[in-house]
Amino acid sequence: MKPRTNYPFYFTLGALVLYLVFMIIPGLAGIAYSFTNWSPYTTKVNFIGLENFITVFSANENYLLYIRHTFIFTIVTIVLKTVLGLALALLLTEGVKHLAYLYRVLIYLPVVLPMLAIALIFRSILDPASGFLNTALRALGLGILAQKWLVDPRIALYSVIGVDSWAGVGYIMVILIAGIQSIPREYLEAAEVDGAGFWAKLIWVTLPMMMPAIIIVTVLNLLYALKVFDVVYALTNGGPGYATDVIYTAIFEAFSQGLWGLGTAFSSLLFVFMGVVGYFVIRLMDRGRTRD
Repeated sequence: MKPRTNYPFYFTLGALVLYLVFMIIPGLAGIAYSFTNWSPYTTKVNFIGLENFITVFSANENYLLYIRHTFIFTIVTIVLKTVLGLALALLLTEGVKHLAYLYRVLIYLPVVLPMLAIALIFRSILDPASGFLNTALRALGLGILAQKWLVDPRIALYSVIGVDSWAGVGYIMVILIAGIQSIPREYLEAAEVDGAGFWAKLIWVTLPMMMPAIIIVTVLNLLYALKVFDVVYALTNGGPGYATDVIYTAIFEAFSQGLWGLGTAFSSLLFVFMGVVGYFVIRLMDRGRTRD
């Protein structure tokens, strides 16, 4: 009997209704409320037009700084996680053979740990006075490298980036390992027969064949980094000063202060931006699939 491949549309109605009720309707309501002075201090909600959006982009506020921090965090973590993940993937597939699976598990382990627990551990490790990192540097005679990792406004954001990259690189590594293992061995063997070395194979065979996997990890990194909150809040709470505040910590602060209209406006801007970026990334992926 031939298996059925087409199913009635109403099979999806349950999921569609839930998505509509809990995602689409609240999202549209949030966009509508972003044009109001919605707050817990009054039951009257007034339409104020673009005032909340003007506040977000005002030079007199810190919101442009938070947007800048978010973009720095996004770009640097995408580069770091992708480069380190690719290096580890190549090392554990083409280099290390003995106990390679054990190393993969150990590198992936931080991914399954709660980010709050990771952040609390690293707050202790990066403590400028008694933290393990500075203590170890001083013991090795490298005290000049000891820093106020989470206290110095010049490096605090990059310290958060380092912790987040350490915690997430294992996930990227696993995806890129799958990408490497999907490359037909005949291509690599043909390149070796032609006299190609490691770097030639990497540039002309491995990376082009891995492009779908690289696009996937870039999209995942992008969507995560634009919405980052937990690692920043747990490590520095946006400090010192405003040195590590990002978009979502600003949204959290706005809602905690009762500025619900402003918070929804900021959220709506981020939603629109992510939608536009997602559209172009999907177009890029479709173009690459069509070309293949």
